[in-house]
Amino acid sequence: MFLDEIAKRRTFGIISHPDAGKTTLTEKLLLFGGAIQEAGAVKSNKIKKGATSDFMEIERQRGISVATSVLAFYYKDKKINILDTPGHKDFAEDTFRTLTAVDSVIVVIDVAKGVEEQTEKLVEVCRMRSIPMIVFINKLDREGKDAFDLMDEVEQKLGLHVTPLTFPIGMGYDFQGIYNIWEKNVQLFQDENKQQRGTAIQYDDLTDAALENAIGTKALNTLNDELELVGGVYPPFNQEDYLDGKLQPVFFGSALNNFGVQELLNCFVDIAPAPLKKLAEEREIDPTEKNFAGFVFKIHANMDPNHRDRLAFIKIVSGTFERNKPYLHVRHNKKLKFSSPNAFFAERKEIVEISYPGDIVGLHDTGNFKIGDSLTSGENISFKGIPSFSPEHFRYINNADPMKAKQLNKGIDQLMDEGVAQLFTLQLNNRKVIGTVGALQFDVIQYRLEHEYGAKCSYENLNVYKACWVEAQDETNEEFAEFKRVKQRFLAKDKQQQLVFLADSAFSLQMTQQKYPSVKFHFSSEF
Repeated sequence: MFLDEIAKRRTFGIISHPDAGKTTLTEKLLLFGGAIQEAGAVKSNKIKKGATSDFMEIERQRGISVATSVLAFYYKDKKINILDTPGHKDFAEDTFRTLTAVDSVIVVIDVAKGVEEQTEKLVEVCRMRSIPMIVFINKLDREGKDAFDLMDEVEQKLGLHVTPLTFPIGMGYDFQGIYNIWEKNVQLFQDENKQQRGTAIQYDDLTDAALENAIGTKALNTLNDELELVGGVYPPFNQEDYLDGKLQPVFFGSALNNFGVQELLNCFVDIAPAPLKKLAEEREIDPTEKNFAGFVFKIHANMDPNHRDRLAFIKIVSGTFERNKPYLHVRHNKKLKFSSPNAFFAERKEIVEISYPGDIVGLHDTGNFKIGDSLTSGENISFKGIPSFSPEHFRYINNADPMKAKQLNKGIDQLMDEGVAQLFTLQLNNRKVIGTVGALQFDVIQYRLEHEYGAKCSYENLNVYKACWVEAQDETNEEFAEFKRVKQRFLAKDKQQQLVFLADSAFSLQMTQQKYPSVKFHFSSEF
């Protein structure tokens, strides 16, 4: 029973550059899984629904996803957990952390724009971790690059080895449908204006006269030539290579028109990995182990502004997580039990009695958790690879309403635990400095402080080039003491009370490194 449940789980993330259609694809997958009845047109302000996975107010206003959403649905007897990640580079850190919780990834690429910068960075992270990837080339009904050119670009820019499992019949205005290499059939666009997907017609044979009538002789000949080329140029699909991260299958489609999405989903449930082993600092954890282990990869404050609740999202790595059973919070070394663990089915939250490896559970949190915390049946385990990165934008944060100092401090405290940004307190005068990966986060913080905590803040510019975590070989030696004395106005503590050096330029960082060779500077908090 337990092993059957693990075999049913598929937990994956969707990554892409902004606007490649990631949120739309997420919705269409939910639609096929029966988790939602209708999809919200993501960008259209006429429809007040908005996209299902964008549930923070500021996301609805700007039409971008700023927090990772966790959604689950059942399809063909498999339980599928989707983590929809922000594409915008200002929220990359949230996405990097989410990638620690997935077993595989779907990379969405826009047919007209091809491979973009943010996609390259995210795929690089997946490649470092050998996460199995599927590529979905989206928006086929728009004019864009040729299918072979796109696959070449994916291979060259992303360093992947691809093999198509579906192939388009025409592109843009000539787009007529796709040939499903995986299932060896053809599905055609029925509707004249290509807005709505008609019923798919299956042709099991490429020599079928009805198919020639439907798409025309020229298109059929082109398709046959292209498929011959595919067979000659690309390797046949091999599941083992895909699971090892050595081969990436490619699907074509148009998420907005529901086209090609079901083919992707049908193949995904067959080939994608069930929950994988996860490396902790102490040892490798196997999902089939009886003892429970999991880790927090995301914290979301105020899921429901009326209740001020904070949810810690936990990825279950091994064993089962049961409601009302005490588990060890490793960092605090204390037992906690949870009376209402949540699972997410589109916008519905449900209380779950038992969860299995691969599942994502939301736990109500009063401030016990921070990102990276481990929860176990009793073993001391800490999971690796959930670092904080050095921010690139820095500002002083000031209280704009003296009557609300308490609310402001609480708000900053909780938003920093969420990993939205990092807080540094200057040692010289205790002024608070916020560091973010992208400038847009300052707006998000200001907006959420006001709307969720009733506190107002203002910012002041601060000239900092990089925040570096400081490691001294010997904290008692004179060199370290001199470094702290000379550089005291650039020194701060982060939220974990680690010493941080705020270098004001690349040059000053270089000079400091040369002058104090026994002091090491790190660009991520895990060193």
